[in-house]
Amino acid sequence: MALLQEWRETAYSQDTDKGELQKFWDDYFKLEKSIYEQLLINPDEEVKGTVKELADKYNISVMNMIGFLDGIDASLKVSNPIDEIEVDTEVSLAFDKEKLYKNMVDAKAEWLYNIPMWDEIFDVEKKKELYKEAKKMGTIVNGPKVGRNDPCPCGSGKKYKKCCGKL
Repeated sequence: MALLQEWRETAYSQDTDKGELQKFWDDYFKLEKSIYEQLLINPDEEVKGTVKELADKYNISVMNMIGFLDGIDASLKVSNPIDEIEVDTEVSLAFDKEKLYKNMVDAKAEWLYNIPMWDEIFDVEKKKELYKEAKKMGTIVNGPKVGRNDPCPCGSGKKYKKCCGKL
């Protein structure tokens, strides 16, 4: 079984007791925060290695490292082959700082986007700007509604009701 699939079956199990699952996630989030604190100390350094080497480096299990790689993948400069990942797969944690911050906000992970190391990377104004951008990412903006007697937006010159608004 692929490691990512095994991680997801454990992390999102419908059969596991809710209390156990909550404890699983609480423990995982502490580990995740610890890794990000280490990564953000020197955010421009590319951390590379096999999944096993990185798990050992951050003193976590291989399964938790798989979960971390799954979570950070959308923020990486170059995505890892997360679907086929194995213990000896070479991976990179080179992340885009702005994308990572916005993804943390989008995930509502306050414990991550409020890590003090972000203060060394972005000033208060930049963090506010990134926060607003992240909040807008999920917002759908509809254009102005066309009235039935308005000119048709297709450019035909006809009224909307006689052109594209016909049923």
